[in-house]
Amino acid sequence: MIPLLASVREVVVIGAHCDDIAIGMGGTLFELCAAVPDLRVRALVLTGAGTPREDEERAALSALLPGADLEITVLDFRDGRLPADWDKVKDAVALFARTADPDVVFAPNRSDAHQDHRLLAEVAPTEFRDHLILGYEILKWETDTPAPSVFLPFGPDTAEHKRRILLEHYPSQHAHDWFGDGDSFVALSRLRGVQCRAPHAEAFILEKATLTFTKELTCVS
Repeated sequence: MIPLLASVREVVVIGAHCDDIAIGMGGTLFELCAAVPDLRVRALVLTGAGTPREDEERAALSALLPGADLEITVLDFRDGRLPADWDKVKDAVALFARTADPDVVFAPNRSDAHQDHRLLAEVAPTEFRDHLILGYEILKWETDTPAPSVFLPFGPDTAEHKRRILLEHYPSQHAHDWFGDGDSFVALSRLRGVQCRAPHAEAFILEKATLTFTKELTCVS
């Protein structure tokens, strides 16, 4: 495996629904927070405002990012209907983008079969044009598991911590068969770990990046 090293001070995370971010990259957020004590995280979620799911999301992200400078914006778009509100979604992401100065942007990936996730994956690069964007995967019942190219490895403790956070803070999702007892999330992180020779990992789709070679390391931007 070839390591990609980057200096990070602020990240943006974007999700269509409350729980997308934690499912797709909860382990990565926890590892980032541990590696960067003064990390700034700006999170945007497009649906769930004013519902119990917003409370779940705020509690979960706070637990995954202890001590981080965290700002969470949750909006009230209609779950499952984001493509019908394309222009308003575009405006909302554009407004949010003007409030952040990230080194890395995390968003859903374009191959996601869920229409809300896919729309957000398409809009994100149009508003974060000069940023490194990594597309995360959201485990669900659709057979849209991607072939990722970037991995964030971590150990079993982080995988179990992610599982605990998901189960503790998203009780509204327990009835879904893909959510269940959290075994599916640990299994996916184990698979991604195998693919990058680590105990566990989360994986991302990288569409575009530039390389800068130095004597010390290789960076992406």
